[in-house]
Amino acid sequence: MSSTYKFKAETHKVLNILTHSLYTNREIFLRELLSNASDALDKLRFKQNKGESILAPELPLEIKISTDKESNILTVQDTGIGMTKQEMQDNLGIIAKSGSEKFLKDIGDTSGDSGKQKIDPYAEEEIVEKQEGASADASQIIGRFGIGFYSVFMVADKVEVYSVPAIESMKEENEAKAHVWTSHGSDTFTITPLEEVAGLVRGTMIKIYLKDDAKEFIEEYRLENIIRRHSNFLPFSILLNDKVINTISALWREPKFNIKKEQYDEFYKFLTYDTENPFDVIHLSVDAPVQFNALLFIPEKSEDYFLEQKDQWGLDLYVRRVLIEKNRQELLPNYFAFVKGVVDTEDLPLNISRETLQENIVLKKISQTIVRQLMSHFEKMAAQDKEKYNAFWNKHGKYFKFAFNDFVYRDRVAKLMRFVSSGSEELLSLEEYVSRMKAGQKDIWYVSASSKEAAKLNPHMERFTRKGLEVLYLLEPVEEIALESLQKFNEYTFKNIETADARALDDFADVEKAESDLPKLSDLEKTEFEQMLERMKEVLGDKVKDVKSTDRLSGSPACMASQDGVSSTMEKLMRSFQKDDSIPQKVLEINPDHALIRSLLTIYKDDSRSGLFEEMVWGIFDNTVLLDGYMNDPFLMAQRSLKLMEKAGQWYADLRNK
Repeated sequence: MSSTYKFKAETHKVLNILTHSLYTNREIFLRELLSNASDALDKLRFKQNKGESILAPELPLEIKISTDKESNILTVQDTGIGMTKQEMQDNLGIIAKSGSEKFLKDIGDTSGDSGKQKIDPYAEEEIVEKQEGASADASQIIGRFGIGFYSVFMVADKVEVYSVPAIESMKEENEAKAHVWTSHGSDTFTITPLEEVAGLVRGTMIKIYLKDDAKEFIEEYRLENIIRRHSNFLPFSILLNDKVINTISALWREPKFNIKKEQYDEFYKFLTYDTENPFDVIHLSVDAPVQFNALLFIPEKSEDYFLEQKDQWGLDLYVRRVLIEKNRQELLPNYFAFVKGVVDTEDLPLNISRETLQENIVLKKISQTIVRQLMSHFEKMAAQDKEKYNAFWNKHGKYFKFAFNDFVYRDRVAKLMRFVSSGSEELLSLEEYVSRMKAGQKDIWYVSASSKEAAKLNPHMERFTRKGLEVLYLLEPVEEIALESLQKFNEYTFKNIETADARALDDFADVEKAESDLPKLSDLEKTEFEQMLERMKEVLGDKVKDVKSTDRLSGSPACMASQDGVSSTMEKLMRSFQKDDSIPQKVLEINPDHALIRSLLTIYKDDSRSGLFEEMVWGIFDNTVLLDGYMNDPFLMAQRSLKLMEKAGQWYADLRNK
């Protein structure tokens, strides 16, 4: 016959596990005590709002912390609901029994349950905003596990908990007015009745007799730092030796219509330590698909969040006003790294130490909702205030461009991207580019360059300029990656001008006259020109794949062309990944109608093996490579250029002396 037995535990060992293994940071004890104090005040306020009579109603709802350096005693006191003897036995004497949880059950409130809402991870739920000014009732209560209090034994040799119940009806008949619970963190505790407690009219006062190695927690600066870090936004004043510490309110919990711009600015500076006001503010109060509040800021200035600040982005995550984690990157995709702010939720389950998050769909849902709201915000800004949106893009577009890789939003991102172009001095959207395309144009043309000026000087631009075709200037490599990934915008294909087939532009009439006024080559000269190209290829050797004539150029003598459809920018990126700094083999295209090339042809016909001819070929190659964005041997280039100038100077001097 089987028997059933209750588990037994050695309390001392359990406490040892709680205080040495469950929590990784000793300063957390103060956060837990302040959270408990806040709960006690919330419970009292709830009871009072329900019409119950409370002791000393004139007392403010507040938390006081005081230090006694001589005795090494830290005191945390609240004017909250207090505890009876039985509640002390239950809440402090039974590990993992939560007084807050019992309170919520007693009043029939389940708002704090993490599982109150089933969420379909694959559904695109409608975002439902909270009604402004909705009452918060008992959902502010923080504690759930009944564990946090015992973290105090990480720093304490002895703890005394004095408590005076705030509601007469709570006390049992013939029970003393106050009690003190005492423990050394062992397997025993005592509860002693008291007629009164000096300095305690109602609520709870915790005296912490600090360990010798925990004396840092008697220092005001250390305590203030902990309060500001973890508990700054609790809804009640926290006084440290009579000085109010939490002077900044949790604005994200306030109705938007009650908040002035100056308050947002002040909060932003407090949060980020920035000296400038934010560029923009997004205040979210969401009820569905998951409940949370968020206050998001777009900074005025841009930072490098992918290098120096790579660990400094993400949103600060709060659960019921208590900081859980700073810079939680999971709440934002990397293309929103510039966004600063806080998120506060009551739906997020934690582990029992409250230091780490459980893997759950709620956090992902919060992130998805924030991204959708940000996308909508920027779309609205782009539609209603073009100047402001362009200013935003100039500040933070370098991060937002990476959103092209988010397949959920890539179509929306494409509409939000902005570019400079050959046809506009202002930023240009893809929709605006398409509206200005020539009749019969089926491609969106672009060129990559380090600057707008460099793009204009790109030899490949000459034919497009001559045809009056607008070209997007991509000034960062990510832009070309984005367009190659997108492939199309509406029905139009993205194409790099470097890889364009010259014949693709034949259908478009010239709007500008070619720069050259030189006569066309005769048939004999054409033959000699082709022979010269062969000689140039011989001179350059394996530096080029081939040397060919081209009609894509007008103002430039030559350009580099890729035969495999890969642009210079993409080629550089691939080579950088491979740590290859060599100059790639390309086709050197020669403009037969350029004055320099005609001079080269004359020199060739005079002496195809002359040193001057070879030096000019190398000079043309060097300049073309330079325009293509390569300069891996500047000293050799400079040497060849100087030698050529020396010969030109000598030629001119000899001519003058004749």
